[in-house]
Amino acid sequence: MKWQIAGFLSLIATVTSGQAGSPAVIVSKEGAKWMHEAKDPPGSESVFLREDSATGGIELLVSFPAGHVFTPHWHDSNERIIVTEGTLSIGEKSIGAGGYAFLPAKEVQRLSCTSKTKCVFYLAWDGNPKSHPAK
Repeated sequence: MKWQIAGFLSLIATVTSGQAGSPAVIVSKEGAKWMHEAKDPPGSESVFLREDSATGGIELLVSFPAGHVFTPHWHDSNERIIVTEGTLSIGEKSIGAGGYAFLPAKEVQRLSCTSKTKCVFYLAWDGNPKSHPAK
């Protein structure tokens, strides 16, 4: 598990430092400043990592409790997910720690934390992450 977290954090440092004009962002899962905002689902937390001022894209670490089901929705921008803990179901497929998903803009997302433990994952959008409920 430690190598997965180390590899994940190395990936974040590589992705964020490779963008011109952006300072390096280095965060450990354990030392991160986890927050729960009033609008967040019960038991969830997130860590804001960075925002790309040119595109409006953002990167987060998020944690959701076991059994959490996300309301079907879609985003204006492409989304990338890397799971660091638990099992995340995306439609008919599931990914565990070390798993990666690319979710295209405007495609309806049906996600849930199907593990018996919490789901922790990295989220990145390449533009404005505005969310819309699926019809």
